[in-house]
Amino acid sequence: MMANNATPRPGLIVLLGSGETLPSSGKTHEYVAQQLPEAPNIRIVETPAGFEPNTAAVAGKIKTFIERRLQNYDPNVKLIPARKQGTSHSPDNVTIVKDLYYADEIMFGPGSPTYCARQLKNTAALHITAARHRLGATLFLSSASTLAFGRFTMPVYEIYKVGQDLHWQHGLNFWHPLGLDFSVIPHWNNNDGGDNLDTSRCYLGQDRFNALYAMLPPEHTILGIDEHTSIIIDLAHQCCQVMGHGAVHIIRGGQEQHFTAEAEFSLNHLGQWQRPNPISANIPDEIWTQAVTINEERQTETVITPPDNVIDLVNQRQQARQQKEWAVADQLRDQITNLGWQVADTPQGPEITPLDT
Repeated sequence: MMANNATPRPGLIVLLGSGETLPSSGKTHEYVAQQLPEAPNIRIVETPAGFEPNTAAVAGKIKTFIERRLQNYDPNVKLIPARKQGTSHSPDNVTIVKDLYYADEIMFGPGSPTYCARQLKNTAALHITAARHRLGATLFLSSASTLAFGRFTMPVYEIYKVGQDLHWQHGLNFWHPLGLDFSVIPHWNNNDGGDNLDTSRCYLGQDRFNALYAMLPPEHTILGIDEHTSIIIDLAHQCCQVMGHGAVHIIRGGQEQHFTAEAEFSLNHLGQWQRPNPISANIPDEIWTQAVTINEERQTETVITPPDNVIDLVNQRQQARQQKEWAVADQLRDQITNLGWQVADTPQGPEITPLDT
């Protein structure tokens, strides 16, 4: 049962086809930052590349890029070294993953999709991520992680590098409690193979992908994302937006739809999303209770309401500005400052914040 009375609203879902540390992803990172609280807590989970000896460097590169690209937003970026179950860096190690409770954005990046799904399944890291997302945090997935979080994940390395027969493996099915049933294929338009080898459809090529698609349940949806391209899924407004250099491709019931950069379209193209009932469905009670408690504490700490006399002065100043009485507006600003508050003029209207003490 929820500890608060307000109905939580799930956060954004951001799926990036590739290039999480390239300039092409900058617009997506900045758009997300604009939706987050001031000085947002961004957490990067190392699990997808946890098998690599340089996993900290892989995630660290993303951390450095975000800190530089979003420096105007003063982000607090930390790595979560949840790398492998059964080790001291397990995604079930509460000491390691507890910082996810405070995240405004949680990011999973490149690596192995099947390793990521295997290591995250039913772990504290995944459950806390789900709880934070349902309480409003943004979930940002790139490359291999987009595959891992779907109902099915394509075993790219097992087929492309090892030579296993075509098959699917179970993904984390993260979308199921939200009423959505889709799997993601990043690197949709990859052309690393040049004229000699078709490496589209995440390196497997169109012919092998077509054979794989035929193995799926008829009603299952595939979301293909071009490289250097992202799709931002806004559950609250039931819409999707494409950003970047390419397009997204939806295959559903054998029919294909394509949406190019800057396009917006209804979430219904991916399925009929539903708010989990209860909202804590599929999340252990103790994790959900902890997530709600911390969320309420953070909201209480950050919501500071100016007193009535300050609000009155701000309204008077706004009226003076509208009447172009600039001297009066400046005097009212000084009065507001003397009371310990500052007012900033924005396109959405005046914003009132306390002065630093």
